Amino acid sequence: MNIPLVSVLTTVYNREKFLASCIESVLASSFCDWEMIIVDDQSSDNSLNVALAYAVKDKRIKVYKNEENLGDYPNRNKAASYAKGKYIKYLDADDLLYPHGLGIMVENMEAFPECVLGISQEVVEDYSPYPFVMSPTETFKREFLQRGVLGLGPTGTIIKRDVFEKLGGFTGTRYIGDTELWYKLAMYYPVLKMVPGLTFWRRHEDQEITKGQKSFFYLENSYKHSINTLNNPDFPLMDLERQIALNKIRRRFSRDIFKLVIRREFRLANKIRNSANLSWIALLKNLYRS
Repeated sequence: MNIPLVSVLTTVYNREKFLASCIESVLASSFCDWEMIIVDDQSSDNSLNVALAYAVKDKRIKVYKNEENLGDYPNRNKAASYAKGKYIKYLDADDLLYPHGLGIMVENMEAFPECVLGISQEVVEDYSPYPFVMSPTETFKREFLQRGVLGLGPTGTIIKRDVFEKLGGFTGTRYIGDTELWYKLAMYYPVLKMVPGLTFWRRHEDQEITKGQKSFFYLENSYKHSINTLNNPDFPLMDLERQIALNKIRRRFSRDIFKLVIRREFRLANKIRNSANLSWIALLKNLYRS
């Protein structure tokens, strides 16, 4: 059997409204050496039947149904377990690939074999032409000391499958599981920044990111994850750069907590403060860190 170069992974939970368009966008791709793995996570709508109808039409599409609901990131790992390609390309069921997108991603990754993670996202205030390689040091300088380069969801990425498996895939942490993996990959391997606009990321109210923002899960857990990353002994920046980054993260976090206080959301502010193991005095001091 021919092994495809790239496995497109689509995890599905109640995405009947968008799934057909997602699959059609893969079928319309100018790059054809792919398999599409669709894993339904016990949807209660017609998503599974939509997927199965396409699988009948094109043998490159394979559909699986979980015996129980796994949740977002465990289901992404499940989809990856079926993959055979050299690369895995997540495409969320409510997103789209542009016809040229998959081909450019694969071509770029083949041209820079030292990179394990490719990212299609605009770099703000940058003068480097796409594509360009970022070492671990450069990636984290940009991430923590400049405007950031790892703040995107799985749809905007392509990953070497063997390294994904070596590092254990996603941890399963809700909402920030992608950021956790990007940081883990970037800590030890070069990252490839590719031209933006290769995928279409759809925004709507029923997304995990929307739920995470409304619940302030991101505020609480992104802070803790950033602090843990900066304190990792393998973190590639110099001590002074690390300290500057820590101060920036603490100052921003404290500012966001006091915004909640100003809005009279005292209970929520106190809950997040306690979770971060910081006193009110420490939060005040953080506001004036340079």
